[in-house]
Parts: sequence; structure tokens; C-alpha cells
Amino acid sequence: MSTTDTVQLVPQSTSDNQWVLASNNKGKLAEFKRLFAEANLDVTIVPQGQLDIDDAIEDGLSFVENAIIKARHASRISGLPAIADDSGLCVPVLGNAPGIYSARYAGEHGNDSKNNAKLIADLQPLRTTQPDTPIEGMFVCVLAMVRHADDPLPIIAQGLWHGEILDAPHGDGGFGYDPLFWLPNLQASAASLSAADKNRLSHRGQAIQQLLAQLPL
Repeated sequence: MSTTDTVQLVPQSTSDNQWVLASNNKGKLAEFKRLFAEANLDVTIVPQGQLDIDDAIEDGLSFVENAIIKARHASRISGLPAIADDSGLCVPVLGNAPGIYSARYAGEHGNDSKNNAKLIADLQPLRTTQPDTPIEGMFVCVLAMVRHADDPLPIIAQGLWHGEILDAPHGDGGFGYDPLFWLPNLQASAASLSAADKNRLSHRGQAIQQLLAQLPL
């Protein structure tokens, strides 16, 4: 990952004012870069890939557990405070799947086209029997911030973004399930929003605001 991926908020010369961002997802990193740039934090946020930190093993059973696992993993290796995101799409009629398995729903981690195709296929029986019934969905983002790897009191923030699931992709922006996530009040998909509008409305934007409100800065 190049140095241009570092989220420079206020340049600092020591690690005392650095936090590691526990993600290697390019889409998430781009959104976090914009979101943190809007915050008045006296720190430098460094993506974990820039510190040669691999992804953690996400073996938790909830977004909260996985966010904490990832934050502790990055903090333990880097020796820095860490922020981690665990997010995904929950569809109630599918028992809240894909849920924490959103990135690997179709079996291959991070393959957006295959994940979207599987979601469309899994919802097709319902659309056949109830063609006029909107299928609700919800994007979830949980952020965990640890001051050190064994922090007994992580800061937890959560954002929820409600919408409907389309039967075909719409829009060419965003990433993940954005092309299938429809916002009826805007008559737009998440993939057709501008970056600024998405950050203002999204689950990740909401979670960031909650996290910032809890930071003792």
C-alpha cells in the first residue's frame, strides 16, 4: 500500500499520536480517509497494511466481536491504539444473512460480483411468490477502538442504514452490496450516491460520528 493511503489528519513525528486502522479493504479505506479527514483529531491514522499487518482471523459470532478481534490484533502487532470496523448487510427475510459473512457470502472473500449474484439468487424465490413486496435490508457498521491490545474497555460505536434490496444492480459507484441497496426516500441506490452524500447517510458515517463523540479528546 502506498504512502498516499495514509490518512494524515495532523502530521506528527512520534508514534504517541498515531492510531492504526485495522482494515485492508480498499473501499473501506477510501471512505475512512474521507470521514476521518473531516474530524478534528490531533492524530495520524495509519492503515494496517502500511505497517505490514495482515488481516485478523475473524472467528467471532457478531459484528461487535469481530471488530474487537481486529482492533486487538492490529494494536498487538503495532503497539499502537487501533480502530477496527466490522460491517455488512443484514436481510431479515434471510435470517439476517449475509451478516458477518457479507464479504465472503459466495465463498470467495471480497468478490463483490459473486456476493451480489448470490444475494439476488437467494431472494428470487421470495420475489416469485411475493413480487410486489419490498425486501428490506440493513447495512450495519460496528467500530471498536482500543487504546492498547488488552484494553478491558474498548470504545464501541454502531451505525445502521435501512433500505431495500434490488433484484438487479443499480449505479456504478461504491463497493460491496451498494448497487443492490435501494433508498426509497432518495430514489437512488447507495452505489449512485456521491461520496459526500454516502458518508453523510451511511452506516459507516453514523458509526464514525458516534465514535468521535465518545473519544476523550
